[in-house]
Amino acid sequence: MGKICCLLAAFLLFHLIPTEAAAFGVGGGVGIGIGNAGGGGGGGVWIGGGINNGPTPSGSSSGSSLSTAYTALQAWKSAITDDPLGILSTWVGTNVCSYKGVFCSNSQSPVVAGIDLNHANLQGILVKELSFLTDMTLLHLNSNRFSGTVPETFKDLTSLQELDLSNNHFSGSFPIVTLYIPNLVYLDIRFNNFSGALPQDLFNKRLDAIFVNNNQFSGELPQNLGNSPASVINLANNKLSGSIPISFGLTNSKLKEILFLNNQLTGCIPEGIGVFTEMQVFDASYNLLMGHLPDTISCLSDIEVLNLGHNKLSGELPDLVCSLRTLMNLTVAYNFFSGFSQECARLFFRNVGFDFSANCIPGRDMQRPQPDCSSIPGGGLSCLRIPSVQPLVCGSLVGSLEVNLSSSSP
Repeated sequence: MGKICCLLAAFLLFHLIPTEAAAFGVGGGVGIGIGNAGGGGGGGVWIGGGINNGPTPSGSSSGSSLSTAYTALQAWKSAITDDPLGILSTWVGTNVCSYKGVFCSNSQSPVVAGIDLNHANLQGILVKELSFLTDMTLLHLNSNRFSGTVPETFKDLTSLQELDLSNNHFSGSFPIVTLYIPNLVYLDIRFNNFSGALPQDLFNKRLDAIFVNNNQFSGELPQNLGNSPASVINLANNKLSGSIPISFGLTNSKLKEILFLNNQLTGCIPEGIGVFTEMQVFDASYNLLMGHLPDTISCLSDIEVLNLGHNKLSGELPDLVCSLRTLMNLTVAYNFFSGFSQECARLFFRNVGFDFSANCIPGRDMQRPQPDCSSIPGGGLSCLRIPSVQPLVCGSLVGSLEVNLSSSSP
């Protein structure tokens, strides 16, 4: 997981910051917040964040906007019940641009452009008045003790692009209101206590990053999972069940990282995985997946981390998988694979991390006891597969999959 986290962090650093800088329309600089920036970080040039910038301009639309911001922030301050770091001691007076963690745009008519209270250890709730901050582009509240739900009025945050509520104590069903924030591109609600089903609309919204991992979400994955235009999707460490949708991959081919790990997913790995030619991380470990690997995995020309460990997969690990040239780590441990080819054996010489322990491979060390291999789980499972044509033409996958899906429909 350490390598995956590094890849995720590197991706977010290089992918999300330019978006934010463009949104602020001012190049350079990084906003300074409380603690280490969690989530997407901060882009653009801001004033404020606990620095005394002199009196607030008056007699302009800015004065009106900052007055409204003052009302909103004071309402929120009154709903915060514990502030062990004394952050809110600076939230005094009408010059909100001097409040620690609050950042204003550096312009003739400054407005509250962002709030970064990551790692502030604040306890309280979110209040409906925060929706007054319609010029706010990012709201980062990583690693606090906020609880309750997300106010319905958040749909009025028309400028908000990044919402990071991770590592708090929020609960209840998925906060549907976040899907009605019109310009949101980054949604991070991981490490909370949200529960229930994931809504279909989550994967219809034009989000670039979706982090819902480490909650209590349950039920089957929405069938439109593959519709999402996101480049990063993290569904790990929930209680999701059912199969990965067969249509996965037919719509979005730009996905770079997806994590299904530590859920209760069953069935086969769908053929559509091969459509993701830009995929770098695919982790479906610690589930209940069965059957053989699809040949289409060989089309993952950019894959670096492929983790399928701790499932019930079987068959032989094919050359098509082990010959992927960008692989850095291949984990198939704790499955029921019965063998692998010479190409797989060469992974050690390519300095690729390769863990095949606890399988059913004859003549190899650290395998399952023979009685465990006498009955292969999912032996009668029929996975939908593209008719075997050699060589596999990756560029024609989408058409082949659509034909196969339509012919299998009743």
